[in-house]
Formats: sequence, C-alpha cells, structure tokens
Amino acid sequence: MIFDYTVIWGSLPLYFGGVLVTLKLLAISLACGLLVAVPLALMRVSRQPLVNLPAWLYTYVIRGTPMLVQLFLIYYGLAQFAVVRESALWPYLSNATFCACLAFAVNTSAYTAEILAGSLKATPHGEIEAAKAMGMSRGKLYRRILLPSALRRALPQYSNEVIMMLHTTSLASIVTLVDITGAARTVNSQYYLPFEAFITAGAFYLCLTFVLVRLFKHAERRWLAYLAPRKA
Repeated sequence: MIFDYTVIWGSLPLYFGGVLVTLKLLAISLACGLLVAVPLALMRVSRQPLVNLPAWLYTYVIRGTPMLVQLFLIYYGLAQFAVVRESALWPYLSNATFCACLAFAVNTSAYTAEILAGSLKATPHGEIEAAKAMGMSRGKLYRRILLPSALRRALPQYSNEVIMMLHTTSLASIVTLVDITGAARTVNSQYYLPFEAFITAGAFYLCLTFVLVRLFKHAERRWLAYLAPRKA
C-alpha cells in the first residue's frame, strides 16, 4: 500500500480550515462550560438539599447520556417543535455552529462541575480556618480562598477534560461542520482514500493534543508548585 501524499498535500488548506473550526468550537465550548460549571460546583458542595439536588440531577443526566445523543437532540430534535421554529431562538437553533457549541458546552459543564466540586471538598481545612480567623465573610472566603485554590488543584483533572473535549469536537462533522474530521470525510468522499484522509486527521488531533498537554504542564508547574514535595 502506497500513501498518496499528493492528495493530502493538495488538501492541506481544507485541513487547516478544519483546525480553525475545531479550535473555535473548543474555545467557545470550554469558556461557556466553565462559566456554568463554577456555580454548579458551588451548588454541588452545598449542604442544602434544595440547592444540591438540582445540580446533582443536572450533572447525573448529562454525564449519563452520550454526547452524540445530546447533540442530535439539540440540532435535530428541537426542530420538530413548532413553538421552537416560531420562536426568536430559531435563527440560533437552526445554526449548526451554535448547536454544536451549545451541546459541547452543556456536556463539559457537567464534567467540569464535578471536577471543581471535588477540588472544593478537598480544600485543606486549615485554609478555611485561617480565612475565618482573618474575619472573611462567606462570599469573600469563596472568592479569595476556596475557588482560586480549587481551580489550581483541579488543573490536572481539567486538562484531561479539555483533551476529551478536543476529541469530542470531531462529532461536529455529523451536523455538517467542516472541522478536522469533516475535512477528512470530505477528502475521503472526493478521492476514496479513507486511510490517507483519516490518518492525516489523526495527526492533526495528535499535534493539538501535544500542544494542549504542554500548556497544561506549564500551568501546573507555575500554579501548583506549592504542592510539590520540598527537597531536603
């Protein structure tokens, strides 16, 4: 078997365009998902059942159903309701990019909320007692101590979630978006070269994964240095 480099070389602009679409989907989804995840995490660590239960139910349902099903429900499922098609939201819900970002953001918000909730629960009690001794209010305690500390300690777990979301964006090609996987599907449909098309897509995902891993390693060395064991 001979790898057809000429086809891949000629299709590189399509792949690079797919990289931009992939990064756009990833950035928007992660940003929106993190904004939703922070209040959800605070709800998850609450001792009030009326506050904790809705957040638990949300994360349980989202994490318990496949990402592909969620994407289909948002992009294809909502369109069957006349009230949705006649609403002011229809221009957005009929847009593939909006629906993909919405589905990805909803999915990552549930996982990120559980990651942050776990970090909040693992906060050393000494930090909380020290903040209370300084006379901090509950809101200031969360804003200055608990949330920054939890966000830093959640970096290793959150890096895995970011990598998983990068790979999850490949589902966007199913709803007509030409991301990296969509570019590979286009090349395959034009030239009938599935091996060349998808091995190239895999190489692009591998490169992006490598970059993200290095960025998170750098962030961990900077913000988690205080947790590293000290040399004698």
